Amino acid sequence: MAIEILGMVGTKEVSETRGSYFDGPAVDAAYLTRFAQAHDEAGFDRVLIGYGATAPDGFAVAGHVLAHTRRLGVLIAHRPGFVAPTLAARKLATLDQLSGGGRVAIHHISGGNDADQRRDGDFADHDTRYARTAEFMDVLRRTLTSDAPFDHEGPFYRFEGAYSSVKPATAAGIPLFFGGQSEAAVAVGAQHADVYMLFGEPLEQTAERIALLRAEAAKRGRTLRFSLSTRPIVAATEEAAWARAEAIAAETRRRAEAARVSAALVAGPAGSSGPAGSAAAGRALFATSGSVASARLQEVAARQQVYDERLWFGVTALTGPGGNSSGHVGTPQQVADALLRYHEIGVDTFLIRGFDPYDDVVDWGRELIPALRAGASRAREVVHS
Repeated sequence: MAIEILGMVGTKEVSETRGSYFDGPAVDAAYLTRFAQAHDEAGFDRVLIGYGATAPDGFAVAGHVLAHTRRLGVLIAHRPGFVAPTLAARKLATLDQLSGGGRVAIHHISGGNDADQRRDGDFADHDTRYARTAEFMDVLRRTLTSDAPFDHEGPFYRFEGAYSSVKPATAAGIPLFFGGQSEAAVAVGAQHADVYMLFGEPLEQTAERIALLRAEAAKRGRTLRFSLSTRPIVAATEEAAWARAEAIAAETRRRAEAARVSAALVAGPAGSSGPAGSAAAGRALFATSGSVASARLQEVAARQQVYDERLWFGVTALTGPGGNSSGHVGTPQQVADALLRYHEIGVDTFLIRGFDPYDDVVDWGRELIPALRAGASRAREVVHS
């Protein structure tokens, strides 16, 4: 199967080393347009649109991206529990119809941060959230595909005569992506996902996860595709790439230390944490997560910084459990070759996003993405020869 290359867009330029989530307007429409178009021109297939309880609405962002690009697709991150699956299905199918078909997918995240869940009024525990996600995905898929009204009654949702008059525009439908590494997550993803998303772990651990997930899916008579998330750091020479990685780590370390000092000043010498102080401290610190996937990255980073020659955890060790922060370092061809080793063990989708968000996308379009596609094409030719 041909590889799929995903990027990630935001409504303002921000990363571990650039900008701030809390300064300036939350939506810079001109930047979003330019960022999305850069992905389109660089040859990306889709862009992930993230989800947060205080962030701009992902469906609205997706509509903007689709309207301002020629062929780029979107992968909308969604937390089940706040929108009925029947309504989510109609929203997705409508976007798919309006954008020409085949450009819309949904990524299910059950929530790794209890505080962020509670901002939107969700107080369910970890395993309950995953059970709800399973039912959500089941009803969502049924709504997108059913030719007749149906009834449904489960622990979280009840519908009578559920039906959507708008369906996906192509036979490919709306792909259902999913992420999570806990035991509860594995059961849900194996049963309901089309694409299972993995963080950038070393090859050996990734192969083990793929084998486990394939076995769980096979028990249910299903097969899965796999996506790997990584943060490439490329330069014209390997030496320059590693120097750039160290510069990124130095800036991340500086910002992390500044955040800690800011939080300490707000808390005061007695460590008080009133509402105003808590809010300011939260703004200063990097995002955190209680997810098993994020914890796995921290465990790997604690053992050593570099695996498989060029998979680097220098930023992971600095920012804490806040999501995918590991990245492959080297020349464009070296990084492409490293990613193709994951392709050999079953990964066919790569989510790549940069520490210099816009500039990296433009740069990757020149060499990294063409090298990655060319390598995958050669591998297919070998298989079929």
